[in-house]
Amino acid sequence: MAKIAYILLCHKDPDAIIAQAEQLTAVGDCIAIHFDARASAVAYARIREALKDNPNVAFAAQRVKCGWGAWSLVQATLNALTAAVETFPRVTHFYMLSGDCMAIKTAEYTHHFLDENDKDFIESHDFFESNWIKTGMKEDRLIYRHHFNERTQSRRFYTSYELQKRFGLTRQIPADIQVMIGSQWWCLRRRTVEMILDFLQQRPDVVRFFSTTWIPDETFFQTLVRHLIPKQEIENRTPTFLMFSDYGMPVTFYNDHYDMLLGQDYLFARKISPEAHELKDRLGKLYAAEGVEFQISGEGRNLYGFLTGRGRVGRRHSQRFWEAGNTLGPDREIYLVVCKKWHVAKRLVDQIVSETDIPCVEYLFNEEETALPDLGGIETTLIKRSRHRRAVVRMLFDSFDTDKLVICVDPSSLDIIQDFCADQAKAHVLEIECEYTDDYLIGHARRVGLAGEHSPKESVAHLIPALKNSLTHESEQIREAGFDGYLRIRETSPRSENEAAVAEFLDVSQDKAQAVMRLDYLFAD
Repeated sequence: MAKIAYILLCHKDPDAIIAQAEQLTAVGDCIAIHFDARASAVAYARIREALKDNPNVAFAAQRVKCGWGAWSLVQATLNALTAAVETFPRVTHFYMLSGDCMAIKTAEYTHHFLDENDKDFIESHDFFESNWIKTGMKEDRLIYRHHFNERTQSRRFYTSYELQKRFGLTRQIPADIQVMIGSQWWCLRRRTVEMILDFLQQRPDVVRFFSTTWIPDETFFQTLVRHLIPKQEIENRTPTFLMFSDYGMPVTFYNDHYDMLLGQDYLFARKISPEAHELKDRLGKLYAAEGVEFQISGEGRNLYGFLTGRGRVGRRHSQRFWEAGNTLGPDREIYLVVCKKWHVAKRLVDQIVSETDIPCVEYLFNEEETALPDLGGIETTLIKRSRHRRAVVRMLFDSFDTDKLVICVDPSSLDIIQDFCADQAKAHVLEIECEYTDDYLIGHARRVGLAGEHSPKESVAHLIPALKNSLTHESEQIREAGFDGYLRIRETSPRSENEAAVAEFLDVSQDKAQAVMRLDYLFAD
């Protein structure tokens, strides 16, 4: 009969870790724990003291400091795996978990499931041919060396990356390895794990290669299992139920999702909210139960897509599960200032800041150097901001402690405007329509890389009509989208008309709008 050693990577909440270990070992299974070396030594000592008399608990011999996207996560896993293999010789399976994972089936069901399915459960898709990576770098994860942590050493990470690109310092992938990619949550048989550990002893070159790839926890085990194990012995899926929002953020489960989770064709689920005490208590007791029958419906992901796609709130599940992670909140208002001439929009928002109490952020999703408060690292690059738009703006609302926020948007970013206008928050759109001289359009062509400083004048002149048409088309698309709360000010309109539009846009008095619009050089180039 299957006997499982859970490989637990964790970094906080010692009480929850102790409870998790006790629940999983209560029916005879085992657990090997790696507690992040960055975390509190006091917390780690507390965990070891609480579990020291439990023979089914082991600890990684060496703790490492873990960083997202770094080799340290793989090394921590290997350290815990080694401890489990050496300490628990009768274990048949090794199941990867995090501190916010919990069983959604009984141990009885899980053991029977593994007995009936003599396979390795790991998601692994061809790195280059699959569409598993949705945004950001792909091949560059592998062919360049990534020595720095992207989240904690962002400047060094990207400087190193750009220098390697500039000087063509690429490297070859090991010739006999087909790189695979997939979820880092897996369940592997003992023979597979032992083969991996033996392989690593024989192939230090493979370790060297993966140790400087980016996000190796999504490729390392996925690649090695496919390299060592016949395809027919691999179930290409994770045994852990997890979902991601359209913005790449993990969906969190709360108390009212107990029945839904039990109906999924998975053995564990993540992420369980730390505040979902009732859910954690019920799932903890479930693992040791016997004779429980499960009706597998598997509707979780389809239901999530249905509800988020139609904006339905509170019909079946609580609002915070389906919506809170993807919305700014119904009581908030976002003001979008849309302008191709960035200096004009910046002058206007400077006036808004000086004359009102509404905080303003400039070209948040268009300009890398936009001044932002510390948001925990998500604000550091355009790629990160764009990947999690609503999350970033929601964090800005919280950082400024406000229910109103102005941001600037380039007219080419229609998808950004549509995104926020589709949110529960109330969206206001103010388009600034400027006049474009030939000199401005030539400068714009150079700024966006359509022309260089030394491009022939005749070639640049041919670009001007096309640029004018492009800018006009962008403006037409915005108007035709029919956004509620859409307003416009024009360089050619009387000041009184523009002041009225600003007053309506900001919902301020006419005097306040006049103060905002008092700059005589607002539209000057």
